[in-house]
Amino acid sequence: MRTPLVLTVGALALAGLTACSSSGDGGDTSAQAGGKPGKIAVAASDTDCKVSTTDLPAGTSTFAVTNGGSKVTEFYVYAAGDRVMGEVENIVPGLTREVLIELPAGTYETACKPGMIGKGIRNPLKVTGAAAPLSDDAKLAKASTDYQRYVKSQTGALLTKTQEFVDAVKAGDVAKAKELFPVARTYWERIEPVAESFGDLDPAIDAREGDLAKGEEWTGFHKIEKDLWISGDISKDGPVADKLMADVREIVKRAEAEKVPPLKLANGAKELLDEVATGKITGEEDRYSHTDLWDFAANLEGSRAAVAALRPVLDERDPALAKTLDEKFEAADAALSQHRKGDGWKLHTELSKEELKTLSDAINALAEPISKVAAVVAK
Repeated sequence: MRTPLVLTVGALALAGLTACSSSGDGGDTSAQAGGKPGKIAVAASDTDCKVSTTDLPAGTSTFAVTNGGSKVTEFYVYAAGDRVMGEVENIVPGLTREVLIELPAGTYETACKPGMIGKGIRNPLKVTGAAAPLSDDAKLAKASTDYQRYVKSQTGALLTKTQEFVDAVKAGDVAKAKELFPVARTYWERIEPVAESFGDLDPAIDAREGDLAKGEEWTGFHKIEKDLWISGDISKDGPVADKLMADVREIVKRAEAEKVPPLKLANGAKELLDEVATGKITGEEDRYSHTDLWDFAANLEGSRAAVAALRPVLDERDPALAKTLDEKFEAADAALSQHRKGDGWKLHTELSKEELKTLSDAINALAEPISKVAAVVAK
């Protein structure tokens, strides 16, 4: 969940992202004949979340979410336990964004989150019938397996570095904890497409103060970040650090057992770029430490890993798109590499508006072709 800042270079980036994922002519917002789902219209506002149907056939559906309210919103489809089946974030007022979601038969909930906080405005969704899963395709099944292997390559380091961070916090070593904060988060940010599947744990680990509904407890990385950089007093953060470590252990356990469906993998590659364009660019992600570029780099790496897992399918179905993605990833990496500093990155506050605009442009240039990957996977 992300709370945007107003009218910054990130807002311009968001406009570019929404332009490439919006419905140009409104599209077909009814179920198509023969049980094949068309676009499902979602009318989101500050007080409502009207989904054009509460019953769908099993298979792949496109949800077209229009924000008619005054607040930035998000849209989710949840399975039991708030397991995220699909999502689209940062839908600014007046725009439509779309997301392809594969749903087997079962009961779900749709949710809009005006202001991108809390549990959202929820409605039931029932999916019936049967449809061959996309993972029946051998290459798509292998993509999920390959990505699961990548996740496991990151979770070991996530556990190790988070434990080092937690130990420093509990020891009251502010300098060491500051040094480890962006390092531990690197491994978290790389695997967010799978980590965000677990809606009960992701906010506990990664929420910012503005992401919380009234009465919700603030925990996780960013709670400690504020104490480290604002007050410098972490003497009372032991319980928060212990909870962070416990939550990270649990999410690693779940993530290592989770085989991400191919369509969700494609969506995840784009969601990581959306986070860069709407959060890291503005400086609102790590607003106290200003270590946003560590997250920026990790999101790019994670997105590239997701696309790499899907590469055999892209090479077969749309080789021109695969080639374009290679070129745009290289350009984005080159734009970011200009801001290396030692073994890490410059602080966000060290970059000029022009430098941030250059990075924003590189991400938007990559986001446009990467937004096409889900449709290729769903063919």
